Amino acid sequence: MKTTFVFLAFLFFSITAISQTNFIITGKVIDGVTKSPMQAASVFAQNTTNGTATDVNGNFTLRLLSGGYNVVVTFTGYETVSRRISTSDATDQNIVIELKQKEMAMEDVVVKASNEVKDGWEKYGDFFIENFLGKTANSKACTITNKEVLKFYFYKKRNRLKVLATSPIEMENRALGYKLKYTLDSFTHEYGTQSGIYTGYPLFEEMQSGDESQKAAWQANRLKAYKGSMLHFMRSVYNKKLKEEGFEIQFVAKRNDLETVIRLTDFYGALNYDKDDSTQLVNIVPNQPDMAVLYSKEKPDPDYSAANEDAPKDFELSVITITADESIAIEQNGYFFDQNDITITGYWSWDKIADMVPYDFYPSPPAPLASGGF
Repeated sequence: MKTTFVFLAFLFFSITAISQTNFIITGKVIDGVTKSPMQAASVFAQNTTNGTATDVNGNFTLRLLSGGYNVVVTFTGYETVSRRISTSDATDQNIVIELKQKEMAMEDVVVKASNEVKDGWEKYGDFFIENFLGKTANSKACTITNKEVLKFYFYKKRNRLKVLATSPIEMENRALGYKLKYTLDSFTHEYGTQSGIYTGYPLFEEMQSGDESQKAAWQANRLKAYKGSMLHFMRSVYNKKLKEEGFEIQFVAKRNDLETVIRLTDFYGALNYDKDDSTQLVNIVPNQPDMAVLYSKEKPDPDYSAANEDAPKDFELSVITITADESIAIEQNGYFFDQNDITITGYWSWDKIADMVPYDFYPSPPAPLASGGF
């Protein structure tokens, strides 16, 4: 009889509100079997510049701007765990996250070994870059610095490419002035349907420069990447400033396989906008599952227009599709969930990792956090 041992670890959180603009998370990571502290575990708020490592006693502290986040915990040999937290969790002193040691069944090992492409980067590296970093001007200034961690698998029967990483993908984005560590869950591309998806957890770090003109260029590029983005849109919904920020919403209704555009006079009524004053959480339930988002303050990237001849030339058009009667919950920093239930097509699908800015980016920066962050 084969005996399998599963090692567990527990992450204990304490969250304290310290002002209207930020809050503190403190916690401890321990091994669930030995109960000993786990030093150097990585703890970070996904898609932010806020991350840290546990100390010799397994303790950590994160300071975050008010809003919502996925707090991600990684430790070599253990499964990555993500936990949603927000400012409204400030009274919860007992949050526990369980880490399990990674296991791989023998059949999984055999399947991967038989399908791994030994010279994967040479065959698929350019394709991966285009579909992970993107094809924009910013992507051309973005470099993966540890490409050796990427493993490529091609499944002939399914005509599918899968990419995994043995450790976080490290990147330098010289256009936006960020270094990124991206903990990749997986990247898959179906050649039959020409559809693909990637999931993971990004952590940003601002690049440093003593050149003021370089800093100004980074800030200008970040602002350009932010404008019209999904983060910009979600914040505009939250603050009821869609029109002022350059957004318009239209519904796309399908009747007898024909699409009809429904123009809206009351965006927030059509979204069934509702804000909980106690949690500061906004819920929207669009009256139609397909929602077109138009951004008129920028024209599409010329490369996008060249690759999508039928797309509008004077504004950026994206479509959000969610399950009928399902809601989208939005935090004040633009974080929204459940993100896995949302399908994005159009212009937003053109912008990928190289054009992302973190949740703690604001056109007019808020007051700085107290020391002790990443």
